[in-house]
This record gives sequence, structure tokens and C-alpha cells, in this order.
Amino acid sequence: MNFSGNASSAAQPMRDAFAAAVAKNVVVAILCLLINYINSTLVHTFFRSRSFTENPRYILYIHLVLNDMVQLSVAGLLHMLSYAVHTLNVSLCCFLLMLAVFTTLNTPLNLASMAVERYIAVCRPLRHAQICTPRRTYVLIGLIWVMGAVPILPDLFVLLATEPLAFFSSRIFCSRPSVFRHPYLVAKKSVSHVAYLTVVWLTLLYTYFRILFAAKAAKSDARKARNTILLHGAQLLMCMFTYMAPLLDTLFTYISPKMRFLSYLIVHILPRLLSPVIYGLRDQAFLKYLKNYYVCCRCHDDGRHAAAAASVPHNVTSVNPLYSK
Repeated sequence: MNFSGNASSAAQPMRDAFAAAVAKNVVVAILCLLINYINSTLVHTFFRSRSFTENPRYILYIHLVLNDMVQLSVAGLLHMLSYAVHTLNVSLCCFLLMLAVFTTLNTPLNLASMAVERYIAVCRPLRHAQICTPRRTYVLIGLIWVMGAVPILPDLFVLLATEPLAFFSSRIFCSRPSVFRHPYLVAKKSVSHVAYLTVVWLTLLYTYFRILFAAKAAKSDARKARNTILLHGAQLLMCMFTYMAPLLDTLFTYISPKMRFLSYLIVHILPRLLSPVIYGLRDQAFLKYLKNYYVCCRCHDDGRHAAAAASVPHNVTSVNPLYSK
């Protein structure tokens, strides 16, 4: 379900055979549940440690994780609904599409914010504690959501002004071109995507080279910070799959119509799968706390089982009336 690209057309796509539809939806459901379980584990670990909840770096990271969870849930829901009911009420479809676009645009903005935070930590270390406070970080997150809403809210106003009221009570195949179909909106979407990605890429390049030059000037090792910025770039490249969805759809459909499902997995599932691995599991402090938490949980469970086993008498005949006679 391509909610951010142009898709192949605004018309309803070809229906899959029943067995293929079931298989695709099972795969999507399993992947969504698995990835959201991993991400929810990271969120739980974040809130269990005060050192994480007061660190701007981890606050921005966990916001990225939560944003990915919402985006993945909406993408998976739209995909499964497209098979289950095929058409949706326009009002419900509009709400889901706007939420999906919000979270899709939030991701590159969040990555740019994380890069700036790393730049301040390396190049302005004495002012980092003053500039990057938890309160300002939450304000920044609010600003990210506002900026993510700027490109899509005008689409809603144009939709309300140009479409008759009967359109909002009708049912359509839920895709962005089917709902926001005014030619002005199609052109505006392309311009806004280019503008957003240009700003984000310039931010990443600027912070990376400033960190690189600062490390050389100070003759210090800023390898971890540079690697973090590079990983931001890798994640941003995966985010760009969303904007390349029409091209990928056309490419995979040209190779084989059966491969179009692979385009959906690459665009909407793969970036959310790699995000927790790229950031959470490679961070030594976060990974250590995660391991300690699960080791403690396992020890606690083993202790409960051992206590329960110890409370059961070894001599069964003393408690079982069948053997007490």
C-alpha cells in the first residue's frame, strides 16, 4: 500500500489469488508484530533508566523508534485492509493517510536533529549540556511534528474545498493519489519532498564534515560520532525508498508482476526493521542495559520456578489421598 508515493495509478490494482493474498498478509502481519515487539522492548528499556530519559541523544532515538512503530502499524493496517475490504470510507482513509504521511516525514527530520545533537556534542562539548537539555529536546520533537504536518495539512484544506461532501462518505481504494487527486497537490507533494530531503541531506553532510575537521584539528578520535552520522545517512537512504516507491513499483512490475510485493517490503518494512539494529543494538550503553535487564528477568523467572518446585513435597504419598491409605 503506497501512501506516500504516486503509485502506479489511482485506480484499484489487480487482485491477487486467495492463496497469494493470505500468504502476503501473513508475512506482513508477522513482520509488523516482530518489529514492533523489538521496538517496544527498546522503548521499555529506555523508560527503565533515568540516564536514558535525561539524555537528549536517547530521547531523540526513542522518538524515532516510536515514530517507526506508528508508521509501520499504519502501513501494515492499510496493506491488510486493502485485501480484506479492498475499499475504505474516504474519511477513514484520509485520517490513516495523513497519519502515515506525518510519520514518514518525521523520520528524516528526526535523523537531522540527531545529527545536529552529535555535532554539538563533538564540536561544542562545553556548551552541549546548556544547549541540548531534555526540555529543549522535547520542544524540538514538537517542532518536528509541526514541520511534518506542514506539507500535508494544506492538502486537507484543498481537499475540503474542492471535493463535494458526498465524496467523504463514499468508498475508494485507499491510496494517496485516490484521495488527494487534485493536480496542484500532486505537484506540491513532489516539491515539498525535494525541499525536505535537500535540507536533511545538507544538514547531515555539514555535521559530518564539521565533526571530521574538528577531530583532525584536535588530533582526537571522533570515530564513534562520525560513524553515527554515517549511520544516519544510511538510514536516510532507506527512508528515501518511500519517495522512490513509484519507481520501484514500476521496476519490479516490469521484471515480474509477482515481485511488486517485494517493493512494499523494501519501502515500508525494511527501514523499520533495520532502525533498531542500527541505533539501539550497536550502542554499547543501551545494549548493556538491555542485556542486564533480560538476564535479571530470566534469573527472576528461574528463581520463581525454583521456589515453586521447592514447595512441592518430594514424597507424593504424603499429600495424595490415593497413596495415603
